[in-house]
Amino acid sequence: MTTTASRGSVAVTAAAASSAEALREGIAEFYNETSGLWDEIWGDHMHHGFYDPDSSVQLSDSGHREAQIRMIEESLRFAGVTEEKKIKRVVDVGCGIGGSSRYIASKFGAECIGITLSPVQAKRANDLATAQSLSHKVSFQVADALDQPFEDGISDLVWSMESGEHMPDKAKFVKELVRVTAPGGRIIIVTWCHRNLSPGEEALQPWEQNLLDRICKTFYLPAWCSTTDYVELLQSLSLQDIKYADWSENVAPFWPAVIRTALTWKGLVSLLRSGMKSIKGALTMPLMIEGYKKGVIKFGIITCQKPL
Repeated sequence: MTTTASRGSVAVTAAAASSAEALREGIAEFYNETSGLWDEIWGDHMHHGFYDPDSSVQLSDSGHREAQIRMIEESLRFAGVTEEKKIKRVVDVGCGIGGSSRYIASKFGAECIGITLSPVQAKRANDLATAQSLSHKVSFQVADALDQPFEDGISDLVWSMESGEHMPDKAKFVKELVRVTAPGGRIIIVTWCHRNLSPGEEALQPWEQNLLDRICKTFYLPAWCSTTDYVELLQSLSLQDIKYADWSENVAPFWPAVIRTALTWKGLVSLLRSGMKSIKGALTMPLMIEGYKKGVIKFGIITCQKPL
C-alpha cells in the first residue's frame, strides 16, 4: 500500500524534475536568442574581462576584448596551468560559442571538447572552429553539465568559465567536474557568487536576496551560492591544492562597458533585432553593477587538483 508520505515524496521529486527541465529549456532558449547579439558586438568570448583594480583608463572595444583574453590567461596562471604541464585534453563546461576552447587549443595544442545547452551556440562554435582551421582540435555539442556524456577521467583540464551560476545542483555539478577529470588533472571554476556569509549568518539579508532574485528571472539562474560553498564541496570530495580568490575588483569595469556598447547606435539596432530576452538582459545589467558595488555579488575563481 502506498503511504501518504511516499506519495508526497514522489510528487516533490516530480516537481523538482519538472523545475530542472524548465530551467534547462529556459537557459537554452535564452542563449539561442542572445548569443548572436553578443557574438556580433563582443566577439568570441562570452565572459567578463580581467582589468587592473581601480583602473581609470577608458578602454576601446579592442581593449575590452583584450581584457577577456586576459581573463583566460589569469585563470590559467592562478591555477598553475602552463605549457610545461603538457595539457592534452580539455573539457569546456558551458562553452558558449567556444572562445575559451579555441584559445586553449591554440595555446597548448590540446584537444578541447565543449558542451552547452544551446544548439545555436554549439553550431556557431563548430562553425568558428572550422573557419579558424581548428576543427581537428576542438568540437562542441549539446549536453547537460550535470550529466556529461563523457567517460570517467578523460580530461587533463576541466574548464568552467561563468557557467556554474546556471547550475541548480551545485554539488552534482562539482561531482561531474571531478568525475571527468583525470587523476592529477586540474579543475578551474570561474563563476558569479554571492558574498560569503558572516559568522552567525544563516542567509543573505532580504534586500540582498531580492536583488539576486530579480537578476535570476532575466538570466535563468537558480539559487546562488558563495565561494566558500564551492570550497567546502571540493573539500568534501578530498580534492587537493584547493585555491580561491575574489576577482570582483578586477571585473568591475566590464558591465559598464557592456551597457555603453548597448547604448551605441549599432548596439541599439542589434538589441532590438535580437529580441525580448536580449532587451530584458540589457535592462537587468544595472542590477549586476549594483550587486558588485554593494558587495552582494562576487566574482570568484576556485581551482583544485584531483588526486593521483
